Amino acid sequence: MREDLREGARLFNDGLWWEAHEAWEGPWARETGAWRSYVQALILLAAALHKRWAHGSLAGRNLVKARRYLADLPDEFDGVDLRTLAAEVERALEEEGRRPQLPV
Repeated sequence: MREDLREGARLFNDGLWWEAHEAWEGPWARETGAWRSYVQALILLAAALHKRWAHGSLAGRNLVKARRYLADLPDEFDGVDLRTLAAEVERALEEEGRRPQLPV
């Protein structure tokens, strides 16, 4: 994973999903093309997890939006297996206590 995304990944792995979302906003604003889609998908996956446990109702919508961004990317991007990560987030939305992990 690129250095400018690592802090967000650490926060994501610690279950601090909103903080991960915020950490990725800077890199997202600087990116274009596939990199921007990738960071946007990470932000949406983190937001889905945060909203599931903090707000409930918007989690599924964020997961659907993330999958739209992932659809245009290869299965592995920046050392992250994107399809597996999305599936792990989906399972975590259904099972309390489950935490998907990103490579740091």
